[in-house]
Amino acid sequence: MKRNKYKKNRVRIYSIIILGIAVLLWVFKLKEISLLLLGMYIVFLQYRWNISVLNENKLKVKVSNINNTIEESLEKNLLNYIYPLTIVKHDGEVIWYNKKFREAFNVENGIGSNLAMLARGIKLDTLLKWDKKYIQKIKFKKSIYEVYGDKIKIDDDINFSVVYFNDVTYLTEGTKESIVLIELDNLNEVIKTIEEIKAPLLIAEIETAINSYANNLKAMIKKYDNNKYILSVDDKVIESEINKKFDILDSIRDINLGNKMEVTLSIGVGRGGDTPMQNQNYAVTAKELALGRGGDQAVVKKRDSISFFGGNTKELEKRTRVRVRVVAHALKDLVYESNKVYIMGHKNPDMDCLGAAVGISSVIKQLGKPCKIILNEDIKAVDFFLEKLKVKSEYADLFVKSEEVYGKIDDDTLIIIVDVHSKNYVQDKEIINKAKKVVIIDHHRRSPDYIEGALLNYIEVYASSTSELVAEMVQYMLDRPKLSQIEAEGLLAGICMDTKNFHFKTGVRTFEAASFLRRLGADTIDIKKMFSNDFESFIAKANIVKSAEVENNMAIAVCPPNITQTVLAAQAADELLNITGIQASFVFVKIDSDIYISGRSLGDVNVQVVLEALGGGGHMTMAGAKLENIDMEEAKNRLKDAISKYLKEGD
Repeated sequence: MKRNKYKKNRVRIYSIIILGIAVLLWVFKLKEISLLLLGMYIVFLQYRWNISVLNENKLKVKVSNINNTIEESLEKNLLNYIYPLTIVKHDGEVIWYNKKFREAFNVENGIGSNLAMLARGIKLDTLLKWDKKYIQKIKFKKSIYEVYGDKIKIDDDINFSVVYFNDVTYLTEGTKESIVLIELDNLNEVIKTIEEIKAPLLIAEIETAINSYANNLKAMIKKYDNNKYILSVDDKVIESEINKKFDILDSIRDINLGNKMEVTLSIGVGRGGDTPMQNQNYAVTAKELALGRGGDQAVVKKRDSISFFGGNTKELEKRTRVRVRVVAHALKDLVYESNKVYIMGHKNPDMDCLGAAVGISSVIKQLGKPCKIILNEDIKAVDFFLEKLKVKSEYADLFVKSEEVYGKIDDDTLIIIVDVHSKNYVQDKEIINKAKKVVIIDHHRRSPDYIEGALLNYIEVYASSTSELVAEMVQYMLDRPKLSQIEAEGLLAGICMDTKNFHFKTGVRTFEAASFLRRLGADTIDIKKMFSNDFESFIAKANIVKSAEVENNMAIAVCPPNITQTVLAAQAADELLNITGIQASFVFVKIDSDIYISGRSLGDVNVQVVLEALGGGGHMTMAGAKLENIDMEEAKNRLKDAISKYLKEGD
């Protein structure tokens, strides 16, 4: 008897569910599915009516088979219903759910569990009140659902609720309009390389290509400056462009009307924002990153994620106020988007490296972000400046060791590399490998083991020093630039060191940076004291100069075994240039099992090319190299071979 009663109740439940689903599908304009379910319901009633009029004893087995067939068909359709659906008791206990519910909420065996445990965030006490209609929104993982509850009343003692989950994520994903900013990197420079009569034709061809590109994207396009365009496109189009790696970059580069320089674009794409204005801001940031990374590339910014495409041509090296402003603003945005910042330089840091690090750290702290400088034990060249910092309480916790940083690096940690871009010369390669967000600020020419994947690199080979670059950036990153006297002195000392007191690689911008630092209180007498040597160091330097061998107007010297400082080697190399007839100097110093080479020249010999053959790098007049696991004689022979090759090939 109980079994028959249970079957009747189950039939009633399925009947109510079919009618409820049919009405719901009709409301959501899924009329074909609704009519299908209604047809099944009519068939079901027809079978029930036939069963009631037939002889129960004779057709008992047949009736049971019919019921089972209909119920299985009904359950199968419910299991494939397009929305997640579940049936619960009055206390929230789940007694049934369909396939969509199982997939949406990762349920394996949820029968008997409470719905609040399976769909966290749902308010059962309100949802299952049967006296009023209630709609609730919940978020599960990356999806947002509108939740509805309908009452199923079997009799006075048996009550159930059907709970529907309508996925409305698509309504909350933000605007479908993406913003694309296009800027021609080098239009003026390219025009200068072409015949004047062909310049209008080149401009026309470039504009035709960009307008055709916008037309293919079905985008709104507006030219708002001589070399700048803004596009508004459907977000679906951006996915297609990502798959094609933004081939507009190649199309523009292929334009040739006799121009000796390739035309390149910088593209910034903003998408995924809640409003077109937010996407516009994303696009501006993306384009600034593209320009700061050298141009000829597309950068796509979608909320917190950034993707890069292109960058296949040789970086155009030029020094303009525009670029330093763009880089400064891009770095400022990256600082704001990070929860902590670490600054790291090269091994055996010098005053240019440390001065730049201290200057950047001051700016970051003024922007309200925590900042530390990674500094290990190899600090002999900057001892004097560090001692001056340590007596001031505000710098007491500024420096940390590499091992203190390993466990603190996460996806929101920003690592700023100063005065180096080579993996083999940074303080700690492990930190670079762990970091997801890296910025490089340097003035050395790009080396073969360049740190790849940096969000922003500001490498200006025409700058005298990294300290000069930082001194310029400070003026754009802060509304009212303010550095303490010791911070300004650190930057000015870095400039003085790399320019040999403004004798080498010094331009107008170098003096402007020095003037800015002098106004902030940098004392030139204090800076001179930083580079003063004690008597023992002076004698050691004299002995190094005395040991030099001169051939082809190039001097090669070796530091005595008791000298283990690269700074003395560099100073000795500088001193050798003061001797008449010497055009270049190379000084060796052995530290542990490695040999370091400091190379200097007056400009007639490109020491950078010579030392690049040994795995080093730098500038035409100042470069260095490191040779590992090698003895001094072999090191000298390798250098002489590199010099011979250089002289044969010419500069």
